[in-house]
Amino acid sequence: MARLKSNNVQVNISIPSEWKAELENLARIYSVEEGETITFLDLMRRGIQEKYQLGEQAHE
Repeated sequence: MARLKSNNVQVNISIPSEWKAELENLARIYSVEEGETITFLDLMRRGIQEKYQLGEQAHE
């Protein structure tokens, strides 16, 4: 089976551990509210997307 090519790129960043802890707590809250698993990385993607009004991408 052929693998589909993704348009995504991986970016490594460093954030303060306090930010990560706060984002993880917020992700737990959003997960319960939305009824699906939300990660702190999902929150970061959403924040960047909203802040810079980037277009919606289809998830692979």
